[in-house]
Amino acid sequence: MAKIVIIGAGSGFGSRLSIDILARAALADSTIALCDIHAERLEQVRDYVQRAIDGHGLPGKVIASTDRAELLPGADCVVTAVSIGGAAYWGEPYRSEVEIPLKYGVEQTVADTIGVGGIFRFLRTADEHLNFAKDMERHCPDALMLNYTNPMCMLTWLHSVGSSIENVGLCHSVQGTTKKLAKGVGVDYGDVSYMVAGINHQAWVLRLRQGNEDLYPKLREIVDSDEAFADDRVRVEMMKQFGYFVTESTRHNAEYLPYFRRNRELLDLYGLKPREPVSMENNRQRDWMKDSGVEDNGEAALPPLQESHEYASLIIEARLTGAPFAFNGNVMNHGSITNLPARCCVEVPCLADREGVHPTFVGELPPQCAALNMTNIAVQELAVRAVLDRDREAAFHACALDPLTAATVSLPDIREMFEELWAAEGDRLSYFHAG
Repeated sequence: MAKIVIIGAGSGFGSRLSIDILARAALADSTIALCDIHAERLEQVRDYVQRAIDGHGLPGKVIASTDRAELLPGADCVVTAVSIGGAAYWGEPYRSEVEIPLKYGVEQTVADTIGVGGIFRFLRTADEHLNFAKDMERHCPDALMLNYTNPMCMLTWLHSVGSSIENVGLCHSVQGTTKKLAKGVGVDYGDVSYMVAGINHQAWVLRLRQGNEDLYPKLREIVDSDEAFADDRVRVEMMKQFGYFVTESTRHNAEYLPYFRRNRELLDLYGLKPREPVSMENNRQRDWMKDSGVEDNGEAALPPLQESHEYASLIIEARLTGAPFAFNGNVMNHGSITNLPARCCVEVPCLADREGVHPTFVGELPPQCAALNMTNIAVQELAVRAVLDRDREAAFHACALDPLTAATVSLPDIREMFEELWAAEGDRLSYFHAG
């Protein structure tokens, strides 16, 4: 019987992943240990998962605690999906991370990957997230960490150099992008093979095939006329100019590069919306959060045992049974991509089995793709160094080198913006001065 700990279970992600786990026959007898600091929501999710276990007559067990130290001993895998220091996409400090840069002309769409908002999200998240790994070293040193928290590359990098815990970062942008491309060229997704590699949210679809047929010629023919790509102008433009389709949406990718959000004319050209003010209330629910149990009053229909497209349960099954599972994961680059730095986080094809997660060899990226990745990797490296060395100036340098910020704001104004953001974070960055 496996023991799987989910930290951040009260977000609704915990219930979704719990159902994924219970839906797999090899994992149906697992102990699912839910952890969240929000006791009421944690109990709602625990009840939801318990109803699934009871209603489907499963041998599994669900337990819950607000103290992860109670749950970690004996864990085989630990899933992390949290927001540290405030809600993920509303309220403070997220509002400051979006609206302070906006005053200086930096139009961020999401601010959770890079950009000055993404950097400060990492800074306020990093210390506690690294504590997760340190607690695992004490209580379950052989467990595998599967992280869903953003910023993905920075956190994977931090876990890998700041702890001894084996870890992999998981995202669904590869699945979502390749499914979209298959649909666009009119090929059943099950008949498509692909090679995707790069960094999280900026990985490149290097090959897209049906059997021996290269599907890129078809893709290039239809992107300007197919309705599915009408709202994806940034990624279409990137493919036209750099040769390859990139993962993550137009909305996300526009803020990772200097080409798309510098002024209103560019926003209009690429069908991008100006950044709206951040709400101080939670009025946003993602589709995958529906029927998650977070708002469940205990009277809803029995949760169906229907798997999502998330990789976590399949990796856990491979880890526990030895049956291999191939997926794209975020790991340190130990020679997988030969023209990216050896000590950076890459998103590459991986194989999971009983011995852990094994990145595969990709080789060189097209040089233009590697160069674009490097503009983001430089930011990530400095942000990670800032946390590990408690180096405030390295955090500033990360902000100054962010591609969109550097294309929009003068260096003196970047310094002023940085100081304003640092002050807005308040005690969330107090660990920089501890000890």
